[in-house]
Amino acid sequence: MKKYAPFLLIDAVLVIVFCAIGRRTHEEANALAGLAKTSWPFLTGLVIGWSATFALYRDKFDAVLLLPTGIVVWLSTVIIGMVLRVLSGQGTQFSFIVVATLVLGAFLLGWRALVPVIAKIRARS
Repeated sequence: MKKYAPFLLIDAVLVIVFCAIGRRTHEEANALAGLAKTSWPFLTGLVIGWSATFALYRDKFDAVLLLPTGIVVWLSTVIIGMVLRVLSGQGTQFSFIVVATLVLGAFLLGWRALVPVIAKIRARS
């Protein structure tokens, strides 16, 4: 699992960036404490998604695959993140759910979609 740490870190940074953008957009105060409060539900979902994918596909796990890794990580980040936000008394308006789903999808699936493109470019060089 150690060899996958850089990819988990990429996902975690992207989740934190998503949360930071949202907090900045809404001009919310208490930068670090607020960012931690906003991020933890999604980071928890991210870790659960990674753990589930690794457990299910242990023999053929690949952190950079769109399917299954990217899809499972993305959906668990959004779904578990939203459930934990509700349980912790944070808001989950419909528009936020849509935006979070789309942005986290672009972030968590986007870099994975670029990996084979970059590999092809490097192979041609």
